[in-house]
Order: sequence, then C-alpha cells, then structure tokens
Amino acid sequence: MLRIESLSKTYKGGKRAVDNLSLHIEPGDIYGFIGHNGAGKTTTLLACTGILDFEQGNIYISGKSIKDQPVECKKEIAFIPDNPDLYEYLTGIQYLNFICDIFEVSKSTRSERIEKYAEVLELLDNLGDLISSYSHGMKQKLALISALVHSPKLLILDEPFVGLDPKSSHTLKQMMHQMCENGCAIFFSTHVLDVAEKLCNKIAIIKNGQLIASGETDEVRGKLSLEEVFLEMTDDE
Repeated sequence: MLRIESLSKTYKGGKRAVDNLSLHIEPGDIYGFIGHNGAGKTTTLLACTGILDFEQGNIYISGKSIKDQPVECKKEIAFIPDNPDLYEYLTGIQYLNFICDIFEVSKSTRSERIEKYAEVLELLDNLGDLISSYSHGMKQKLALISALVHSPKLLILDEPFVGLDPKSSHTLKQMMHQMCENGCAIFFSTHVLDVAEKLCNKIAIIKNGQLIASGETDEVRGKLSLEEVFLEMTDDE
C-alpha cells in the first residue's frame, strides 16, 4: 500500500531531517511512527502525501510514485495534520461537501457517510455552524470526517489524538480498527506511547532522521514496555 524507499530530505541550511528511511505499510496495518520532537516524523508524513518534495528516494502508493503520479496517489489517501487548517468562513456541512466534490463522491453516498461519521463523533448537530465557532476538538472531528468521506485506501495522520476528548479518542480507535479490517492501511505519528503499544500492530522509531527500529509491535518492544524501549533507543547518552 505505502512503500517508502531510501527517503532523504534536507532543508535549507543543511539540516537533514530524514536520512535514507525505508518502510513498508501494508493493507490492514495500523503502523505507529514514534520519535522525539524534530526527529523527522512530520517531514516523512508530508513527503508521503506529496505536500513536501524530497531530493532522494521515492514513495509509492499502491505501486504509483508520489513524484510521478501525485494526483493519482492523492485520490487514494487522506491526510490529517496535527493542526487542521480549515476554511473557517464555511459551515461544517459546506466544508464536507467541498471535500466530497473534490473526490467526486456522489450526493447519495456523501449524505450517508457524513451522517454516519458525524453522528458517531457527535458533531451532527453542529454541521450547520460556522467552522470559526468550533473548538479545537470539534475542528479535529470535522477533519476526521472529511478524511473518511471518500473511503481512502491509506490514512495518514499526524498526532491524531491531540485535542480529542476520551470518548472521541476511543471512537477513533474503533474506527481505525474497522477501516483496517476492510483493507485500509493507517500510518500515524504519536507521542502517546501507551496508545501506540495497544493500538498498533507495527511500530517504527525514528531518531535524528534515521530509522532505528521497525516491525511487529511485540518484536520491537520485546519484554519491555514501548516506553522503556523508546527511552533506551533514543537516549543520547
């Protein structure tokens, strides 16, 4: 589903944010991406979505290169950044219809999916309100709905649980499991290690732009907790 091959990204000034990183996320995977602040997580995710260019390596989505076929790749993915940038002069429902128009979701299908996800995330009664009136958590929920309405094959999320209340976080976890049971793949970054340990079937740990561990969650953590493994692997001393 998502294959990252020898990805490298250097910013102006010579900072190498990602260094020769390779990962393979398969259908059905909930793949957690862990690292300290500035480790290269967001840079990697942005490269996978085609938002950020990179000078070395390649990224393939369903066998298509994000460099050579960006539009075809983007049709199959959904991305939610850690701080969703929404059009606040629109109402929630106007924004969702706008997203559905972009992905060519039929009116009957969009109506069904919007109602389904908005009800589950307890946002249905607020879809007629301006997004500018939404709290951060409500905006996060709207971004989630907008990511799901076209049934993406690959869902990429940057710190998806930030800003969500406990009930919504639980609902999101259930939705993620259900999506992967239906053949979707999920690749997401998080600082909440206990969530990653319980939720993800696979884990990757990145440090200073380099992949230092990856694979099945149980294999990566061994007999330790994921927090213990992470601290041990990322200890600069």
